[in-house]
Amino acid sequence: MADGGLDLTRFRRELGREGVAIGAKRIEARDEWALLPEEAASVGGGPARRRASGAARLVARGLLRGLGFGAAVPIPRAPGGAPIWPAKAVGSLSHDDVYAVAAVAPMARVASLGIDVEPALALPEDLFDLVLGPDGRRHVEGDATLARLVFCAKEAVYKAIYALDGTMLEFGDIEVSLADERALLRDSRQIQVRAWRGAALVAVAFAGA
Repeated sequence: MADGGLDLTRFRRELGREGVAIGAKRIEARDEWALLPEEAASVGGGPARRRASGAARLVARGLLRGLGFGAAVPIPRAPGGAPIWPAKAVGSLSHDDVYAVAAVAPMARVASLGIDVEPALALPEDLFDLVLGPDGRRHVEGDATLARLVFCAKEAVYKAIYALDGTMLEFGDIEVSLADERALLRDSRQIQVRAWRGAALVAVAFAGA
């Protein structure tokens, strides 16, 4: 089944117009063995983490191949934990316990990318104020799953900004408007955000080149 059961067809088409390619797969036991030698040497953790890392990299390699970067591009992990992308490409990886996702783009179109996936479950009540801020509850109108989608979007923004310039953001540094498809940072910068809500929650943040 396409995208491991996540039908991202429309979401993929929307992001494709911005130069961003996305994909997903369900994590499987054999995905641990999908890690290339350069990747396996840099990805630590136990079997579950290695399965998830292998699955995300399988998705990313397929996307990179579609952009003309070759069929077996290694995506090792930097000492700080971020994936190392091939020259002239930007990208991001994420996974939960079930799905692995990836987003990639040519650097000529996109300067930085972030992606996050979360279960389509309610955001725990004790995280509402931390994630949404003191006035954020009114924007989700009591929809705790929508609140988790905002959390997902902020995680994607964090990744995109950190990859861009190394800035480490807190939830309170980011104001997300899913309706306007953008996030406003405390330093007045804006970054584009796209979010998808289905069998899982997926959000992508990106800055234009």
